Amino acid sequence: MFLNRLVKWLDNTDKNGNEWTIGVYLGDSPFNLAPSKRACNPVLTANDVTDINAAFVADPFMIRKNNLWYMFFEVYNKDKNRGEIGLATSTNGLKWQYRQIVLKEPFHLAYPYVFNWKDEYYILMSARKANSVKLYKAVNFPAKWVFVKDLIKGSYADASLIYYNKKWWMFAESRNKPEERNNTLRLFYSDNLEGNWKEHPKSPIVKKNAHKARPAGRMLIFDNKLIRFAQDCYSCYGNKVRAFKITTLNTKQYKEEEIANSPILNPSGKGWNAERMHHIDCHKIKDNLWLASVDGRKSA
Repeated sequence: MFLNRLVKWLDNTDKNGNEWTIGVYLGDSPFNLAPSKRACNPVLTANDVTDINAAFVADPFMIRKNNLWYMFFEVYNKDKNRGEIGLATSTNGLKWQYRQIVLKEPFHLAYPYVFNWKDEYYILMSARKANSVKLYKAVNFPAKWVFVKDLIKGSYADASLIYYNKKWWMFAESRNKPEERNNTLRLFYSDNLEGNWKEHPKSPIVKKNAHKARPAGRMLIFDNKLIRFAQDCYSCYGNKVRAFKITTLNTKQYKEEEIANSPILNPSGKGWNAERMHHIDCHKIKDNLWLASVDGRKSA
């Protein structure tokens, strides 16, 4: 157990205690983004968390309701040695106010993939310690959530989903074998969100490739094509973010290609995101303007 905790700690903080923090980018497309000059990056750090003893914040997902932005993200609880889900709000998407922890379990939580479906709000969450990908539903948005069901069983990380061509599609990094860590991506599909999820016949769709296996944030439909984002974990965990256009997707076939200007997020070499960047959640604000929440890690 001590070794597992040590590995998790090394994944997320360096020798000097430098941690993951959250920033905001703007750009004219999801593939051409830069730090916003109107935001004071990082916009959220562990120091902003007031209700638990936090080591870092990461994996930010945003959603907008009634002209207010809500951000859900991992907060690593130092005292319990596991992740919990925090909430922050913003009126403009650039300046954020931490609110509270809204979801916690006896096991580690991270990558809170929040989305709206048929006027209901959900969070998809991979829980490796619980050996499942779990679905939660808001009973009093944004602060109260209840567990709905396990969508798939197994050890997966960073499950990401999207509704496309009248089906649900879920991409998840596989951890069912030790050698699959960070280099194996599996694909599942279902007619219904809570329905019978099946593994795609071409799954795993990425094998033995740490450059592009592990999901890195919300999937998009852009120019009528699905876009998935992936962490490049080849040299180290969460080094940069790549983008892939899915050119063929049905229940029998799968094909993708990396976009021309990928990777789209790189460490800056200095400051809050000097060493690594591994997550993006991008939203279209208006024509030729996109807002993204990202995360980054300082250098040692």
